[in-house]
Amino acid sequence: MNIKHYFVVLLLLLGGSFGSCAQTVYRETLLSDIKTLSSKEFGGRKPGTDGHNKAQTYITSRFSALQLKGFNPDYIHTFPLSKSSIGHNIIGYIPGKRKEAIVISAHYDHLGERQGRLYPGADDNASGVAALLAIAAYFSNHQPEHTLVFAAFDAEEMGLRGARAFVEDPRLSLVTIILNINLDMVSRDVKNELYASGTYHYPHLLPLICSSNPHITLKTGHDLPGSGRDDWTTQSDHAAFHERDIPFIYFGVEDHPDYHSPNDIFENIQPEFFYQAVLTILDVSIKIDRNGSFIKTKPMRRDLIMQ
Repeated sequence: MNIKHYFVVLLLLLGGSFGSCAQTVYRETLLSDIKTLSSKEFGGRKPGTDGHNKAQTYITSRFSALQLKGFNPDYIHTFPLSKSSIGHNIIGYIPGKRKEAIVISAHYDHLGERQGRLYPGADDNASGVAALLAIAAYFSNHQPEHTLVFAAFDAEEMGLRGARAFVEDPRLSLVTIILNINLDMVSRDVKNELYASGTYHYPHLLPLICSSNPHITLKTGHDLPGSGRDDWTTQSDHAAFHERDIPFIYFGVEDHPDYHSPNDIFENIQPEFFYQAVLTILDVSIKIDRNGSFIKTKPMRRDLIMQ
């Protein structure tokens, strides 16, 4: 089969999921989740603070309402941060029809308060957690092909500590994890561009990174070795999986003026972009779930794909 024919056949196999996504992502719930998590009541969600504890309670209650199963009854998995403090990953899952698993992740911690100023972290990363909850809501009503693990990781801002704790003690064999889909900053971009980073390292995933959503420009990139800060390969929780040779796709936007600032507030997100971005991420996630054998076998070499 020549390369052009291969892609035509694959795109026909991948088509048809976007319309169903649009009917099952609830915009009001999505916006309520990001608004709540980035509110003053949650205090910027720095580990060890009351606001961080409230975020844990909120996310675990949402997992429970979605009837996710837990490796622990309360979804909480602790790990050491220092001699006197612990981190808290929040992990649930939906059993699939196959033994292989896909981990969908988003970190819920942020910077808290600094010098008396609150860093609410709406885009970074209340947006990713709200998106994760929306994707979990979809699959809780549509049984996936693969077991889907939903991981709200802690202490990303402290060096990806929660993600690294997970791969050290994943509660399921790492060999069964075929992919990490990581969500970090997905609620605003003035150019309506959403990036799916990681295909430089895992080019066999390229045919799956497509969506028929006309409201979002879905792009690959930001993963070229040697490109400095332009290379996102190690800049969020997916790096912990990449270090274990587990493929990843990282959904995010390019940095904006409010990145890691007190102005990263709910009022500065772009609600329509956020909604459409989540529809797009869900669209791709459905394609990935339906094509796990393609992911596992890695049939295409990068030099062939890029011809």
